[in-house]
Amino acid sequence: MRASTALLTDRYELTMIDAALRDGSGDRRCVFELFGRRLPGARRFGVVAGTGRLLSLIRDFRFGQDELRYLRDEKVVDAATLDFLEGYRFTGSVTGYREGELYFPGSPILTIEGTFAEAVVLETLALSVLNHDSAVATAAARMSIAAGDRPLAEMGSRRAGEESAVAAARAAYIAGFGATSNLEAGRRWGIPTMGTAAHAWTLLHDTEEDAFRAQIDALGVGTTLLVDTYDITAGVETAIRVAGTDLGGVRIDSGDLPTVAAEVRAQLDELGATGTRITVTSDLDEYAIAALAASPVDAYGVGTSVVTGSGTPTAGMVYKLVARQDATGGWVAVAKASTDKGSTGGRKAAFRQLDAGTATAELIVVSDGFEQLDTAASHPDARPLQTTLVVDGEPDPSYEGPAGVEAARDHHARVREELPVRALALSRSDPAIPTVYADAR
Repeated sequence: MRASTALLTDRYELTMIDAALRDGSGDRRCVFELFGRRLPGARRFGVVAGTGRLLSLIRDFRFGQDELRYLRDEKVVDAATLDFLEGYRFTGSVTGYREGELYFPGSPILTIEGTFAEAVVLETLALSVLNHDSAVATAAARMSIAAGDRPLAEMGSRRAGEESAVAAARAAYIAGFGATSNLEAGRRWGIPTMGTAAHAWTLLHDTEEDAFRAQIDALGVGTTLLVDTYDITAGVETAIRVAGTDLGGVRIDSGDLPTVAAEVRAQLDELGATGTRITVTSDLDEYAIAALAASPVDAYGVGTSVVTGSGTPTAGMVYKLVARQDATGGWVAVAKASTDKGSTGGRKAAFRQLDAGTATAELIVVSDGFEQLDTAASHPDARPLQTTLVVDGEPDPSYEGPAGVEAARDHHARVREELPVRALALSRSDPAIPTVYADAR
C-alpha cells in the first residue's frame, strides 16, 4: 500500500473544511485556478513541470487511520469533519497545461473543479509540487538553451533534500538535461544516469596514476577521468599515459574554466587524444555555460544551480478560487482584489497565438460563468493549451510514470521551438510574449 499524501498540506486547509461543513458551504461547487501573477527573476518564460507527479499524489490523497488519529489527537477538526475526511476522495476534474509546456503571467496552468471541501484541500500539495518543479525546469531550460547542442547532466542531489533531489532531476530532464547522477530518479522516472568517480577516489590511492589505472580496470578506457585533484597538466598527461589516446573523457571541476578548457584541449590534441571529450562541472549556471560557448567543452555537469532554480527556488504560483455557486445554485465569478495580489475571476480558456509558428501572445479567454468554453473555432491561428488531466477524480495515467516524463520532455522540445528569438536571451526582461485577456462573449 502506498503512503498517504493527505497531510502534505497546511492546517488551514482542514480548518476551512471544518467550518464549511458546519455552515453548509462545503458542498458548493467551485472552480480553483493555479497560476503565476508574474515570472520570478524577470525571466522571459516559464516551464510547467510536476504535473505527472501531482496526479499520482492526488490519487494517494487519502486519510488513513494514522492520519485521522493525528488530527483527532491534535484537535485540528471536529468529529463530523473526521468522518468526512475518512471517506475523502477527490471526485472532481482537473484540466491544465501539459507538463513541459511554456507558461506566462496569468496562464491558467491548472483548473481544479469540485466541491469546495474536496478541492480546497489540494491547494498546498499542488503548489508545493508545481512551484518547486517548475522553478527547476525553467532554470534547466535556460541552461539547455545556453548549452546548445552540448549535453547537460544534472548532479545536484547533495544540494537538495533527498526527495527534492529526485523531483529536481525529473524536472531538469523534462526541460532539456540528458542525464542525472541520482539513481532513484533513474529508477523511478526512467532517466539515464551517469557518474564515475570523485576526488575522494584519487585521494584514496597512493598516486594519481594508481587511481586512474584502477578506474580504467573497472570501467574501461571509455570512462571519464577527473584530472584536477592535484595539477591539471600533470593529471592530463597521466590520464593519457595510463589510458592511451582512446580515453573517453576528462573532467575539470575547478579553475578559470574557459582558460583551463582551452589548455586541456590543446594538451590532449598534442598527446594524440583528439577524440577525448572534456566535461566541465564547477558551480555552473546558465551564465557560466553561456560564457563557455566558444570554449572547447563537450559537456556540462550542473549541480547546485539547477536544483535550486538558479537563484529562483520557487515559481511563485498561487491557487485561487475563481468561480463558485451562490446560495441559490447560480454561478458567479469571484476574484481577489488586494493590491499587487489581484486575480481575474471566471473560468479561463487558454491559447498560444502564433505567427508562422512563432508565439506572439498568450490569449486568455474569460467566462463569467461556469460553462465550458469552446472557443477554438474562434481562434484558428492559436494553439489550445489546456488538456484534461483528471476526470471524476481519476487521473489520466498517460501523464504519470516514466512514460509521462518522456512525453513531457518531447512536448517541451516541440513547444520551445515556438519561442521568439528575444525569449532566448538570459538577461532580465519582460515576458517574451504578452498575456492578452478577452471576454468569451
